[in-house]
Amino acid sequence: MQDKTKDPLPEEILQPIDTVELSALRAIMEGTAKATGEDFFCALVSNLCLATGVANAFIAEFAETKTRVRTLAFWMDGQFIHNQEWDLEGTPCEVVLRGQLCHYPSNVWKQFPKEEGIESYLGVPLQDTEGGILGHLALFDKRTMPSEPRLLFTFQIFAARAAAELSRIRAIEQLRESEERFRDLFDEAPIAYVHEDLESRFISANRAAMRILGITPEQVPGMVGISLVPKTPEAQQRVQEAFKSIGKGTDTSGVVLELSRKDNGKPIWIQWWSKPDPSGHYTRTMFVDITDRILMEQEQARLQAQNQYLREEIKSANNFDEVVGRSVAIQSLLDNVRRVAATDASVLIQGESGTGKELIARAIHSASKRHKNPLIKVNCAALPSGLIESELFGHEKGAFTGAIAKRIGRFELADGGTIFLDEIGEIPLDIQVKLLRVLQEREFERVGGQTPIKVDVRIIAATNRNLLYEVAEKTFREDLYYRLNVFPLTTPPLRDRLEDIPLLAYFLIEKYAPRIGKKIDGISEKSMRRLQAYHWPGNIRELENVIERAIILADSDIIEVDPDMLSGRTEAANIIGVPNDASFEAVTRQHILAVLEQTNWVIEGANGAAQILNLQPSTLRYRMKKLGLAKTSH
Repeated sequence: MQDKTKDPLPEEILQPIDTVELSALRAIMEGTAKATGEDFFCALVSNLCLATGVANAFIAEFAETKTRVRTLAFWMDGQFIHNQEWDLEGTPCEVVLRGQLCHYPSNVWKQFPKEEGIESYLGVPLQDTEGGILGHLALFDKRTMPSEPRLLFTFQIFAARAAAELSRIRAIEQLRESEERFRDLFDEAPIAYVHEDLESRFISANRAAMRILGITPEQVPGMVGISLVPKTPEAQQRVQEAFKSIGKGTDTSGVVLELSRKDNGKPIWIQWWSKPDPSGHYTRTMFVDITDRILMEQEQARLQAQNQYLREEIKSANNFDEVVGRSVAIQSLLDNVRRVAATDASVLIQGESGTGKELIARAIHSASKRHKNPLIKVNCAALPSGLIESELFGHEKGAFTGAIAKRIGRFELADGGTIFLDEIGEIPLDIQVKLLRVLQEREFERVGGQTPIKVDVRIIAATNRNLLYEVAEKTFREDLYYRLNVFPLTTPPLRDRLEDIPLLAYFLIEKYAPRIGKKIDGISEKSMRRLQAYHWPGNIRELENVIERAIILADSDIIEVDPDMLSGRTEAANIIGVPNDASFEAVTRQHILAVLEQTNWVIEGANGAAQILNLQPSTLRYRMKKLGLAKTSH
């Protein structure tokens, strides 16, 4: 059946092809079969001329506008010439590019005066699959070009082939331009992009990704992204969970991952999105560097913990605002403070209770190069034995029952500054080992953690115990003692600096009288002599209590210190059965024993010994163990 949607082919075309025509077709086909692009266009125009006997042929496309064309290949008088460009107006090409085959067998120069010397012209438009005009293919000659239907039909066939090649070239150019645009977007994007296979091997990465990860272009292909994840359990768990999400074909939603830079190993944090490609051969990943944000959050957490600590410190008043005294003993001590403050040496301050050991620690810190950073105080005797490690080194969430959140320890808070470990002799042996590690290696691990944390901390320790005796008794580590005792200082007892008592008394009057709301001008001579004659077993802390009590009881602007104000320690010693010159440790032991016997050795509860002694039950038990106190069976 005849296709009625198309015009029937001319009768001449349906006639058998003679040998000459067949040779012409074969020459054109063989000449263009293996060529593409510019080579195809050149082969087409040259073989068209050779096969048809026409002198000139060209193939052209639109230039910048639809009113101008430029040639892609131009064959003239037996040779290729340079490509030309011209305006369409007033040429037979203008008619062709309206979408019509145009054949002028003769007299072209008469119809188109611009084409002087041209007798004949044959042109056919090059159309894409949607009918759009891409350009045209043309033959022209100084001789006539009779109308031969089969030649025109053949010409149209190769024009269609030329149009397909031109469409293909334009599609490739558009694809290349698109790839270049997307590559520019990919390479120059501020967000990091990485293509990885399903085993986390890099296929490609843009500049932002390479900059963040510290890698070079040569390191990208085949690099295993998971190798940049630190070996810490938390970091490994996060990345495993992220990869499981990809394996299930689900998107990741801004997962925060910790990595280490390839070039220098420094930690970085990224917010990461990844989605499998529909092909299933690789994943498309993008991430942003949030290291600054994470470090800021960590610093904020550290500062919040530090501020909380400092607020707690402010609640408890310090003994003095400054060191008061001009005795030889105190001046010698301050001279040593000035010497050691300029160094980072560990300091061990020894002295009786109430002699101002914390005040000396503050003076060392204030005169040191670390004075702009915090001084963190830890009263080791006040910490329950079960929680002292967490207080010193912090703990991870879930490290033990009740650890509902991560806690930053005192050593982390003191990083860059000074930590003051008061009552160092109260630290249990197992914690002493970890404290020694901080001194030796300047690192520790949180309770429940596995990642070492580096710190730069100066340690000042204080005790009223004889640590050498503790070392001999195996209750204090010898190596830790010598690490702490790099520069020993001893705070003199008040009985060895009696000349400082007047200064201290007036300093305390100025401190407490305004608080109590009284105007006090001084202290009676008789009371001053009484103060200087007293033994002061409680040292400056006891003097502070005596002065404050005297101000409260004062009926005039001159305070009096009655003898009964100074008899409390002596009477207490007599009550519990120890001599007045007994050591502080002996008095402490006897006092705790008396309270235990008074409570029938009940430690906890409202009427227990811990409540009466104002101690934590765990602290009392630890002190009982240290002092060798145990209930005997009768």
